[in-house]
Amino acid sequence: MNPDLVRLGFTPPFAGHFAAHTAEHAATRLPARVVTEHRGAYRVHDGTSERWAVITGRLRHEAESPLDMPAVGDWVVLDETPDTEGRAVIQAILPRRTAFVRRAAGLDKKPQVVAANVDHVFLVSSLNRDFSPRRLERYLALARESGADPVILLSKADLVDPGPAIEAASAIARGVPIHASSSLTGEGIEIVRGYLRDNTTGVLLGSSGVGKSTLINRLLGEDRLATSPVRDDDDKGRHTTVRRELVVLPTGGIVIDTPGMREIGLWDTGSGLDEAFDDVADLAAHCRFSDCRHEKEPGCAVQKAVAEGALSAERLASYKTLQKEGDRIEMASDPRARSEEIRKNRVQARALRAHLQKKRG
Repeated sequence: MNPDLVRLGFTPPFAGHFAAHTAEHAATRLPARVVTEHRGAYRVHDGTSERWAVITGRLRHEAESPLDMPAVGDWVVLDETPDTEGRAVIQAILPRRTAFVRRAAGLDKKPQVVAANVDHVFLVSSLNRDFSPRRLERYLALARESGADPVILLSKADLVDPGPAIEAASAIARGVPIHASSSLTGEGIEIVRGYLRDNTTGVLLGSSGVGKSTLINRLLGEDRLATSPVRDDDDKGRHTTVRRELVVLPTGGIVIDTPGMREIGLWDTGSGLDEAFDDVADLAAHCRFSDCRHEKEPGCAVQKAVAEGALSAERLASYKTLQKEGDRIEMASDPRARSEEIRKNRVQARALRAHLQKKRG
């Protein structure tokens, strides 16, 4: 296997998928990894160099959702025969090993693949004003669903004592590694580098101004990515990073930089929510009713834990909020689920009317 491709994360499973796609066109096709996306065109790396590429009309026509389009980190089948503008052509997307997917910002409520084929999802939160346990829970639910391993990075440890934030994060992220870091002093940089050995890929996610690009520059040993200081009045970033970008580190490993996320909408969390709230899920297994909503049902182990102080009311409220949000997304994307919910509501309404009529009668 080409060692330059291996360095980009091209593992035997990807090689197998690629061979299946190119049996009849081996002479003109090669694997490449998506580095950035620019309004429908892509920068891809074939192990030797970067080039521009576009997708075929067939691939665009057959795409049923944005999930079927290339994303940063994807491995694609590239046809070297250039189009009329000299760009290579993406013929297929190889099956993803992992994918961090969120609901895109705005009103269309469509899914967006933030990063594909990553091993570690670094959830970056600055210690000065950005740290929020509730927002971290959202990130963790999506990270768990992605299939990658989450790692919490508490940046700007040179400004604030990380102890309280580490304690708060530990309470809501059982089993997830938590590290304090500072790109100014170098604290935690080698720990991050340790996750990104050989052909391992990581993605940095977090709000603007938490220091994602600065951290990558420290890993690179040069100021390659543009950075800006945060505003003095509110410590908010200036959105220096405008697009997702895959960066190959000189010491091995790959890292994906991302713009700051204003919205962290859930999308198809599945088991990710229960994994992120495993303490709630463990308690729910002991509720008297299997469909317990953890409100006023008798025998609710979750409400009992809240009453006894073993589970915070804020954490339960956050779980319910994310659960309802996930349910709404599922109904919106699945007509059968939406129809079933409507049917249940009608049955409940008829039962209520019958009950009220019986009382009046």
